[in-house]
Amino acid sequence: MSYSYPLDETWTKEEIIDVVNFFSLVERTYEDGILRDDLLLAYERFKQIVPSKSEEKQLGAQFEKDSGYSSYRAVQKAKAASPGEKINM
Repeated sequence: MSYSYPLDETWTKEEIIDVVNFFSLVERTYEDGILRDDLLLAYERFKQIVPSKSEEKQLGAQFEKDSGYSSYRAVQKAKAASPGEKINM
């Protein structure tokens, strides 16, 4: 990994950890696959920290530009999957 996660300096340490965890799970969705429920749980927490749709899009776009992984597509695939299902991108 030769890129950094998009972060906001106003977030608390706990919020930064939770956002990094979400983006890390998006990476794992692309690289190894992950349980749908794990990704959606992390996304739910991410949305508590980043409730604004426009900010979510900005962070997602920055993450995709830097990593090549789309958090939007990963979450959409997770939402379409059955509970307990493993998803891969």
